[in-house]
Amino acid sequence: DLSLLRFISAELTRGYFLEHNEAKYTERRERVYTCMRIPKELEKLMFFGIFLCLDAFLYVFTLLPLRVFLAMFRFITLPCYGLRDRRLLQPAQVCDILKGVILVICYFMMHYVDYSMMYHLIRGQSVIKLYIIYNMLEVADRLISSFGQDILDALYWTATEPKERKRAHIGVIPHFFMAVLYVFLHAILIMVQATTLNVAFNSHNKSLLTIMMSNNFVEIKGSVFKKFEKNNLFQMSNSDIKERFTNYVLLLIVCLRNMEQFSWNPDHLWVLFPDVCMVVASEIAVDIVKHAFITKFNDITADVYSEYRASLAFDLVSSRQKNAYTDYSDSVSRRMGFIPLPLAVLLIRVVTSSIKVQGVLAYVCVVLFYCGLISLKVLNSIVLLGKSCQYVKEAKMEEKLFNPVLTATPGKTAGKQQSTFKSTQGISTDENGSTSVTNQPVHQKDNTPSLLVTSNSDQFLTTPDGEEKDISQDSSELKHRSAKKDLLEIDRFTICGNRID
Repeated sequence: DLSLLRFISAELTRGYFLEHNEAKYTERRERVYTCMRIPKELEKLMFFGIFLCLDAFLYVFTLLPLRVFLAMFRFITLPCYGLRDRRLLQPAQVCDILKGVILVICYFMMHYVDYSMMYHLIRGQSVIKLYIIYNMLEVADRLISSFGQDILDALYWTATEPKERKRAHIGVIPHFFMAVLYVFLHAILIMVQATTLNVAFNSHNKSLLTIMMSNNFVEIKGSVFKKFEKNNLFQMSNSDIKERFTNYVLLLIVCLRNMEQFSWNPDHLWVLFPDVCMVVASEIAVDIVKHAFITKFNDITADVYSEYRASLAFDLVSSRQKNAYTDYSDSVSRRMGFIPLPLAVLLIRVVTSSIKVQGVLAYVCVVLFYCGLISLKVLNSIVLLGKSCQYVKEAKMEEKLFNPVLTATPGKTAGKQQSTFKSTQGISTDENGSTSVTNQPVHQKDNTPSLLVTSNSDQFLTTPDGEEKDISQDSSELKHRSAKKDLLEIDRFTICGNRID
């Protein structure tokens, strides 16, 4: 017997029986807790990743010149050693010389680019046009970064490839000119980005700066409502780390140019400080909101960022092994898409044009500053190595580090893998049983397979020609495996975190 009075009474006294659907509401509560944990876990990953980028960036200014000097010294004094070795220089020394020559050539080429004229040319444009230009520059930076590391890797491999193999490339000189052209164009692109940001800082009503900051929130719309897996989110996290570090360097360039215009007046630095804080805060807020909702919509826990951090730490520890086939700075470049050479060329160009070195005291200060950079690089590397060993141990990834699998020769037997591992393992053990991961890489024979965990993109560095047949035979087996890849195999730079296969 329904009545109006009974209906109103039921509406006023109806209770909640949430315990009948406990699993559903517990899951909802865990989602809230996950969103609350995202900022902390994300910033831990960002903090660790930014220092990895800083380590690779400082390498260009500190250790690379010393390594080039040692390689050139060996080349000059080669008649004293004789021609007992087949190679005039070791592969690492050849790569160091190529990096140094590219850096020097691009630096002198940048002198023909007038920064002041570019600044006034950009400042004369309308706000909307500058906003469109800035968006185009961001897209172009991601596209050229995805192709730049492949150009550099092609140059290094062409220059160090064993000469007895059949020639299957266009030569070292064309690859070298391609690499120089890439670094020069990428440096100009970053310079235009820095100039546009400088114009936004110096605009009277700050409208361009506001529009550029709001552009970051458009990124949320383009990524939050897409389907993401753990591997895709890992790629997006690496891209965000690279983007944030690049923005920090751009802000440093903007501050240097502005301080030079005001005769290094410290009072003007406090005028720039609020705008710098706004740009940094907007980047952090956008990353937190973006990752929080991506993990919410795709049911990904906050613990995944600890796995990402352990994967980056694994790269660092692996690069310290004796049989590491590449330099750590190149490893960071492949993992995050961060290529330090163009950014280093631009920073050197801006610093040398902004700071005039005159007199003996000024040169002494330059030498002391260089020694300070070397100390910072060494200290940063030591701290990162210690933290990386801790993260690898916490993630229980030591088995992959100390018992690697021969990915380059999947058709070989397990017994042969164990015997090969005993003879060429990357972790050296002393008489007391303690292990060492700080030994420098040494040159191995061409028939010695690599024991590190490698990705498909890096097989050309470790796979001899004779083993291509084995890989093609096992391709049918790989098709039946799970499509989900290990985080250690994800090392390609992608656009907006989406996998490009």
